[in-house]
Amino acid sequence: MGIASRKSLDSCLEDAFAEKDSRLRRTLGVVSLTAFGVGCTVGAGIFSLTGDIAAHHAGPAVSLSFVLASVACFFAGLCYAEFAAMVPLSGSAYSYAYVTLGELVAWIIGWSLVLEWGLSASVVAVSWSGYTQAALHDLGFTLPAVLKQAPFAADARDRLLATGAWFDLPAVLVVLGCTALPLAGMRTSAAVNAVIVIAKVFALIVLVVVGARYVHPANWRPFIPANTGPLGAFGWTGVLSGAGTLFFAYIGFDGVATLAEEARDPQRTLPLSLFASLLICTVLYVAVSVVVTGLAPYHALAVPDPLYYALSAAHAALGPVQGLIAVVAIFGLISVVLASIVGQARIFYSMARDGLLPPAFERLGARSQIPVAGTVLTGAIAAVIAGLVPLSILGELVSIGTLLAFAMVCVGILVLRRIAPAARRPFRTPWVPLVPILGFLSCVVLMCFLPPSTWVRLVIWVGLGLLVYYGYGRRHSRVLRDATALHGR
Repeated sequence: MGIASRKSLDSCLEDAFAEKDSRLRRTLGVVSLTAFGVGCTVGAGIFSLTGDIAAHHAGPAVSLSFVLASVACFFAGLCYAEFAAMVPLSGSAYSYAYVTLGELVAWIIGWSLVLEWGLSASVVAVSWSGYTQAALHDLGFTLPAVLKQAPFAADARDRLLATGAWFDLPAVLVVLGCTALPLAGMRTSAAVNAVIVIAKVFALIVLVVVGARYVHPANWRPFIPANTGPLGAFGWTGVLSGAGTLFFAYIGFDGVATLAEEARDPQRTLPLSLFASLLICTVLYVAVSVVVTGLAPYHALAVPDPLYYALSAAHAALGPVQGLIAVVAIFGLISVVLASIVGQARIFYSMARDGLLPPAFERLGARSQIPVAGTVLTGAIAAVIAGLVPLSILGELVSIGTLLAFAMVCVGILVLRRIAPAARRPFRTPWVPLVPILGFLSCVVLMCFLPPSTWVRLVIWVGLGLLVYYGYGRRHSRVLRDATALHGR
């Protein structure tokens, strides 16, 4: 009856398959779910952070950073698949933790998912702003300097420096636009997302196929630059640090799980979509990062639009591909902002249904049947952050929130096998306990190589979350209320 109270599997299934008028509409199949996963995965991680990681941490070995991040994600994904099939709720890791690790841990995970989803919309919006401004500049149009970037930037030692700007106007505008689209309904959002995803994947394949003809192998030497002194500044520690930051690039994998209550036959479609989106994205990430670091020197890629820059620096013949990448990045990143806002609203929805957030976050729009309050709040906060906070700080915060959630899902599988060994499992994580342990350790190792300042910000964020939990959530918890009522009888 305390902070360790757990939801039962039966109550989760009751929430997932409640009467039609009281839940989200099940309209998404394997193709739509996979497109959503790829859509919110292929974004700032490859279009922007690739350059930053190559220039400051891993050099050409940024492709190896992607591989290491994908390995950790694969182990966690096997655990996710079992949970998604057994507990098809929109809360993702939050809901899984509630079943296995108790209410307080679930709250911390749910609060950390705000870093994963809410801030990812801001990260991608800043990246979108960089590509849009580069394209506009080539067309002869430049925004006033005070509206081009955040008022602060982070230097190599993670110190904030004033830029003289007011805020990043394009980043704010794209978040507000993507907040309006989901209000039209999930079917409309899924259709728009699917079209953008097809174009985005096609453009990256063209970049790899055409760009491979113009790579300069000298740009790959040394493949892993020697460490320059600080931890994470090149060398193997830089590769690991890069993998930790680039874990953000796999956020869409978790996005599939947040749509569990809108999936048709979720116990079959969710595991299939999880692994399909992970496979597609990993192949694209590694191939693109290898080609881009071969087109331009890695130390020159510390720009908001590294793919665009690498193509322009490599060869004049790549001009058409450069134009294609610019257009697709501008439209493709929109799908990531959209997916991030959709995912965060579903997390708020699940937490409100459990009583841990105000009821307004649980109410669905009469026509759209989506959580309106959570969508609007997520968009508003993401717009403010996108306008004011630099890209590097945002990327690290998203990654540590994501890694924490994934690590707890791996622990949850070990607990679930102990407390519910006979429960029906449409998908079973293989080689338990080896896979969950490897998944947990992989995530923790990557977290350890993130900058200390990122850990400080995570501690502050969790502390703020605990204040909200004890101030509101614990007193309104549905599980605690039901347990108290049962005990009173």
